[in-house]
Amino acid sequence: MSETAAEPAAPASINLRWFLALFGPGLVGVVALALTTANDPTGLPPELAELPSLTLASLVAVQPELLLAVAVLLGLYAAPKVGFRSHLLDRVTYGTPLLEGFGSELKPAIGLGVLAGVFVVVAEPLLAPTPSAAPETEATVRAVLVTVPLRFLYGGITEELLLRWGFMSVLAFGLWRTVGRGAGDLSDGLAWTAVVAAAVLFGIGHLPNALVVYGELTTAVVVWIVVGNAIGGVAFGWIYWRHSLEAAMVAHAMAHVVFVSLSLVAIGSSP
Repeated sequence: MSETAAEPAAPASINLRWFLALFGPGLVGVVALALTTANDPTGLPPELAELPSLTLASLVAVQPELLLAVAVLLGLYAAPKVGFRSHLLDRVTYGTPLLEGFGSELKPAIGLGVLAGVFVVVAEPLLAPTPSAAPETEATVRAVLVTVPLRFLYGGITEELLLRWGFMSVLAFGLWRTVGRGAGDLSDGLAWTAVVAAAVLFGIGHLPNALVVYGELTTAVVVWIVVGNAIGGVAFGWIYWRHSLEAAMVAHAMAHVVFVSLSLVAIGSSP
């Protein structure tokens, strides 16, 4: 259960306002993904890369839009039943001020996100293989900054809706109903199972991009991408479980603050 006082009761049904309250922010991330891909179609098949930018962006957006809609709907059903919460949902459902509970979560979310980002950066030289077959790209300030909307909007918002609100909530609910027989609160063991499973799926979801970066998916590449992203996934899943969806979004975004900041420092210090 979330570590918040006076937790509202779970909604008895799903309505359009609740759906839009979560789908809307996630859609912003999908748009960021589509526009970023259209601007730099590296790794796409030639027949897609040659399409007009607007057409390509529209096509890229279709699948994540559908996945987002499904994730939001599933989360609306499953999350409240196992004690997971969203302050946005509380706002549109009960009129609860956003900062009433979320304000106290900002500090741990920021701290955990920074810690997860630093942990990944430290692990990278130990676990990450050196790209060999991938096309060389020059590291520039512009190249880093262009990724910022994708990192913060798609990564920080949409991915949390897909992986935590959608997948993790449904898995936790399924475990609670089957293993826990739907009795009492979600146990720590079942919650951790959902956290880790969502984190691993989070890592697997980054393999297509790894193929572009590394040129091939060797065992070493797969292990690094899954483990490296799962480090953050476990942190984001834990804070979602113990606090809220929005806390997970902030933690995810703060991890990217670390990645972007260190990338800019490395570029600035290079000869």
